[in-house]
Amino acid sequence: MALVTTKEMFAKALKEDYAVGAFNVNNMEIIQGIVDAAKVENAPLILQVSAGARKYARPAYLLKLVEAAIIDTGLDIALHLDHGEDFEICKKCVDDGFTSVMIDGSKYDFEENIALTKKVVEYAHAHGVTVEAELGKLAGIEDNIKVDARSATFTDPQEAAEFVGRTGVDSLAIAIGTSHGAYKFKGDPYLDFKRLKEIHRLIPETPLVLHGASTVLPEFVTKCNEYGGDIPGAQGVPESMIAESTKHGICKVNIDTDLRLAMTAEVRKYLKEHPADFDPRKYLGPARDAIMMMVQHKLKNVLKASGKR
Repeated sequence: MALVTTKEMFAKALKEDYAVGAFNVNNMEIIQGIVDAAKVENAPLILQVSAGARKYARPAYLLKLVEAAIIDTGLDIALHLDHGEDFEICKKCVDDGFTSVMIDGSKYDFEENIALTKKVVEYAHAHGVTVEAELGKLAGIEDNIKVDARSATFTDPQEAAEFVGRTGVDSLAIAIGTSHGAYKFKGDPYLDFKRLKEIHRLIPETPLVLHGASTVLPEFVTKCNEYGGDIPGAQGVPESMIAESTKHGICKVNIDTDLRLAMTAEVRKYLKEHPADFDPRKYLGPARDAIMMMVQHKLKNVLKASGKR
């Protein structure tokens, strides 16, 4: 039981056609729900921290919560920086004890992205830390990542092969049609599997990453809306598409929105039914349980990662 890198996790996933779940964390209850699910399912696990999470929970608290989760469950866990925006933040996380970092240079042109990614790779690898990079842009919003659909560009397979060869990056996040946040399709859901297969053909030993992969499960959206508020037009990536992607090199699937919906649905439900109650344990407990059940579903039925630890 330890903090581990993603290297061995991805090598096994690539060989056996499943994906490791990478779940965004913000507080204790979210972490507990996720790790409890991974323990029950005996699944490999990545806990990842965004810029917003670092600001909200503070790095020292998140690090200690993850350490506590390892002690409590006996799991090996990879701790990953999600969407690191520059070299400095990646270096800080490496120095703080993260075992994996993402440098997101997708907003830069191809050569600038390569130069930035290579700099992070050289520093991280010297400290035994794995690196994820991104090529192509996803539509949607996640923390400080904002890209509208018109400026979103899919990953070019030839560029992906050159990028990996020149940077030495350990895994590559690609854009094939997913979106950050509660996915809003114009028309039928679509992932470019032809593009994915070509990327995987060109770089078969490189683990590929799918961002924006929450499915926005209808039961949680319905419950959120039933007990207050309105989440309009939310449509997630079909789970069948995510499951199919794991057969073509997708080894890491990021999940955040589904966690938020599961938690919020239970909090709203409890407070609606118990308006006089003000004990946080009473509504955060059910929220934690909902996260656990949702994560178990993802690990077992979508990512096919149960029993793979």
